[in-house]
Amino acid sequence: MVIRLALLLLLALAAPALAQDDLASVAAALRSDPVYVDPSAELADAVDADALREKIRSSGAAPMYVAVLPGSGTADEQLRALHSAVGMRGTYALISGRSFRAGSDLFSVSADATAARQESDTPEQTLEAFIERVGDRRGGRSPSSSGGGGGIGIFGLLLLLLLAGGLGLWFVGRRRQRRAEVQQLEEVKANVRDDLVALGDDIRALDLDVQMPGADPAAKEDYARAVEAYDRANRIFETARRVDDLAPAAEALEAGRYAMTAAKARFAGRRPPERRPPCFFDPRHGPSARDVEWAPAGGTPRPVPACEADAQRVERGEDPHTRELMLGGRSVPYYEAGPAYAPFYGGFFGGFGGLVPALLLGSMVGGMWDPTPGWGADPGWGGDGDFDGGDFGGGDFGGGDFGGGDSGGGDFGGGDFGGGDFGGGDF
Repeated sequence: MVIRLALLLLLALAAPALAQDDLASVAAALRSDPVYVDPSAELADAVDADALREKIRSSGAAPMYVAVLPGSGTADEQLRALHSAVGMRGTYALISGRSFRAGSDLFSVSADATAARQESDTPEQTLEAFIERVGDRRGGRSPSSSGGGGGIGIFGLLLLLLLAGGLGLWFVGRRRQRRAEVQQLEEVKANVRDDLVALGDDIRALDLDVQMPGADPAAKEDYARAVEAYDRANRIFETARRVDDLAPAAEALEAGRYAMTAAKARFAGRRPPERRPPCFFDPRHGPSARDVEWAPAGGTPRPVPACEADAQRVERGEDPHTRELMLGGRSVPYYEAGPAYAPFYGGFFGGFGGLVPALLLGSMVGGMWDPTPGWGADPGWGGDGDFDGGDFGGGDFGGGDFGGGDSGGGDFGGGDFGGGDFGGGDF
């Protein structure tokens, strides 16, 4: 009896670790694909992942991440954990077991998630309705909703004409906006391509060490990880359609750069360094060695992660070797390049609990991420891992039968996901 109780206790202690490993895999998948459906989830067969991907694309709801997972604890806690594990700013929708929850860094989605749940009969319809509402908000439109019909009449015809004219103007404006987005993406890619090329050159320079007889197996494994990360970054880089799509490429480059640093250390007979955020002054320098107090011209000093060489330069009163970009015929530090560069360079720091130096947020991102002053400012997904300015919303997929429907909810305090409300109803 004692032995059985001990085994049960060990299993209970091991479960959270296993859950964390599973969540890390889900988060890794969502960074490159906005929809993840766990085959073992209770409602996995009730959703069409490809249809959801297309809905996110066509509605303009991105950045958005949708996951259908087995129930684990409460849906609210699971959504928070998923958001923290992915570490990327956007809107999150989760079906956990038979519960639907949603949260966003961008705006309050409590009412939208509740309405989507109440207006739909199936999990697929609920997710598509919610995605449509998020796309409406992203496009500056009032969220879609169902309603009753009636005769059109003269007023209805006039309204239709006005709507048609408005839609025409919207399409013209949207086409212009899309052209501007394409030009912006090409400009950003042209400027940041060197970050990709630098890792590729570093990998090729280590080819001979890897091929030497008796090469350290652990170093060869680090090298293989660097190659895989480079290939992943290159695929994301080439297929990106918006500047927001470049953040996962930077995350892959950071992982590849650390793997190369670890491989070089092993080949030299040293232990790999600690996994730290990249050097703030130039992520191509690899993992930072320590933090150093630094301020741009006229700015307030703050601690930033730096490689040892740049840290020493700053302490000697010299300028660090900062990553420069060519904009408008002049060279500027990457963190002053403007909001279009925020997703890519912010991606280098996204894997460190949402750590993005406030200097990067304030100078480059501006109002895009709505930062608060000070080092470690929470850009919506950093620091304590809470959502900034977004509410929870959702409901339960009750029993296995569809029907019924009273709404439920409650307050969610403590600053999590902005401290919003839960709303929803049962099928």
